[in-house]
Amino acid sequence: MQNLQPILIFITVAEMGSFTHAADSLGIQKGRASTAVRKLEEDLGVRLLHRTTRSVQLTEDGRVFHARARDLLAEVDDLHSMFAGDQVALRGRLRVDLPSELARTTIVPALPAFMETYPELELEMSSTDRQVDLVQEGFDCVLRLGPIGDETLIARPLGKLRMINAASPAYLARYGVPLSLEDLKRQEHRVVHFSPMLGARPYGWEYPDRDSYATLQLPGALHVNNAQTYEAAALAGLGLIQAPRIGIGQYLESGTLVEVLPDFRRRALPVSLVVAHRRNLSRRVRAFMKWIAGVLTPYLE
Repeated sequence: MQNLQPILIFITVAEMGSFTHAADSLGIQKGRASTAVRKLEEDLGVRLLHRTTRSVQLTEDGRVFHARARDLLAEVDDLHSMFAGDQVALRGRLRVDLPSELARTTIVPALPAFMETYPELELEMSSTDRQVDLVQEGFDCVLRLGPIGDETLIARPLGKLRMINAASPAYLARYGVPLSLEDLKRQEHRVVHFSPMLGARPYGWEYPDRDSYATLQLPGALHVNNAQTYEAAALAGLGLIQAPRIGIGQYLESGTLVEVLPDFRRRALPVSLVVAHRRNLSRRVRAFMKWIAGVLTPYLE
């Protein structure tokens, strides 16, 4: 732990922008703080801080080192509290990624309770519909919809989201209400194409076929890569969509979207919490995973 003291001093100086304020915060002499950071720079062979008479700022190398150093101290904190039980406060940074629509409609509205329970936790939340790289992008945990696609990751299945076929009343007035799969082609229906990466092959119109599922290719001029845009396109009457009930439920209840072909729904969408092999589950990650599972349970099959 003594070897980590210079790192703690550096982090405090960097975040407070002052050797004097950092020393006061840590209860040490300003000279000791300055000496510790200077020795750390000598050991690393890089300059971490730009010093002037009025301010202290991170160098580019300092920014990189600061981010990694904070993670290191957080892991050490986890190690110290591993056997201390849940009464020890959770501290440090937690970086997570969530599907955009689940984040907007369900997770963020419930977030105040989590933050109140763990007030010393710093949460960095990414919200995207692409599959992020946990290791390269430094995520502690991600919530993923659909197949995981990477056997090196650790996935905890939570359940499945029920899918709904839907369109706007204006769209259905123009093309007709399909009552069968044959109607989709006979009435010349159009879909809004969705794929997480633009340019990739879009998902087709999936439907149950005996004991499995098949895909029907339908025309559509609009391709999107974002769940909110996908729903907005349906609300604008641009085509049929297949989306989780949890996201479009409010529109079904208000009548701005209408369910069609309820007997031919897309297969339910698996929901998993995913972590990388490169680190053990810290108390921060375990606490977040337990909380988010509780938030989503009422919506899962």
